[in-house]
Amino acid sequence: MSTVPSTLLDQVRQHGAVPTHVAIIMDGNGRWATERGLGRPAGHHAGMASVREAVEGCLAAGVQVLTLFAFSQENWQRPPAEIDALMALLEEYIAKEANELRAQGVSVRMLGDLERLSPSAKAAVDQIEQSTAGGTNLALNVCLSYSARAELVRAMQHLGARVAAGTLAPHAITEQDVAAELYTAAWPDPDLIIRTSGEMRVSNFLLWQMAYAELHVTPVLWPDFTRETFYVALLDFLRRDRRFGRVTS
Repeated sequence: MSTVPSTLLDQVRQHGAVPTHVAIIMDGNGRWATERGLGRPAGHHAGMASVREAVEGCLAAGVQVLTLFAFSQENWQRPPAEIDALMALLEEYIAKEANELRAQGVSVRMLGDLERLSPSAKAAVDQIEQSTAGGTNLALNVCLSYSARAELVRAMQHLGARVAAGTLAPHAITEQDVAAELYTAAWPDPDLIIRTSGEMRVSNFLLWQMAYAELHVTPVLWPDFTRETFYVALLDFLRRDRRFGRVTS
């Protein structure tokens, strides 16, 4: 690790409590590739190294949960060749990183409509989830074939089924009931959401969960994202005054 990230990490540690849960909208792969005269798949491939940077940054700083937005349901509308390249990249990432993630104590979960994956991609997903299930140092969630609106519809369907069965009264439904039906039910809501590439939108990501998350937008394109970029975002978060709608007298 270079001295600059080490210095930033020292600053993060001096501030005290880091966010428990960080989520990242990984954006800019295509732009990164275009700027270099490369095809879009080259940008996606280059972004694999940034995933490792984010994971190792979390482990070093003490972040407990990292949720990455890898592939949206809307992304299925992209050209078939790009989708095929992304699915192949998913399998390549799992084959290369599963053993290291397990050794580092990282548990991996894939969140989204996984039934749309190819059989080989679904088998790879099942394999990494099973092989890393015992990890306790970091929960790594990868949102794959994910849509926040679809996630909320799914939650409403589950609650509606309970109402229809007579086991839940409509007026008794609480925020906790909704949260319990989301893909992220096992983890606290994100404290910090990072978006790369400078775009100012949330792109149908964790719409319920981000209610009081702090947002950090960096112009850095995802393939150029490093631990230094990550620590800068953490420091920005640590300087925020989080009031959750309250004010102090």
